[in-house]
Amino acid sequence: MTITRPYADAAGLAGTDLGFTDWLEVTQDRVDLFADATDDHQWIHVDPERANDGPFGAPIAHGFLTLSLAVKFWSELFDLDGVTTKVNYGLDKVRFISPVKVGSRVRMTATIAEVAEVPGGYQFAVDQTIEIEGGTKPAVVARGLYRFYA
Repeated sequence: MTITRPYADAAGLAGTDLGFTDWLEVTQDRVDLFADATDDHQWIHVDPERANDGPFGAPIAHGFLTLSLAVKFWSELFDLDGVTTKVNYGLDKVRFISPVKVGSRVRMTATIAEVAEVPGGYQFAVDQTIEIEGGTKPAVVARGLYRFYA
């Protein structure tokens, strides 16, 4: 469920827990498309037969594919009304904790850690965790930086 707040409330949103997104299945088709887009065709991602005998027992998603899902998930969790432009400003301290096997489902939880005024708007530092359904450790932990301009 998307939490939507008015722009006037932006400065006071630090500490807001945004909850969880819906689950998303990581399919082989998605992994193959990402491999094509990035020219990263390592066999642990795109050769299911070989990957089944590999170190993870199955093909796995690229770490950067899993990380890139944060953009989709972020938009599911939060919106700020009254802005003209929204910018994915970057990331701080990204860690790939656990591999995501093809066929697994992932979701993200997030908390707005900091809000800072920037020229023309606000920058949000958001602590994001992408978890694997049934997993004991998250797939990715990162701090996303997002800017909202009025």
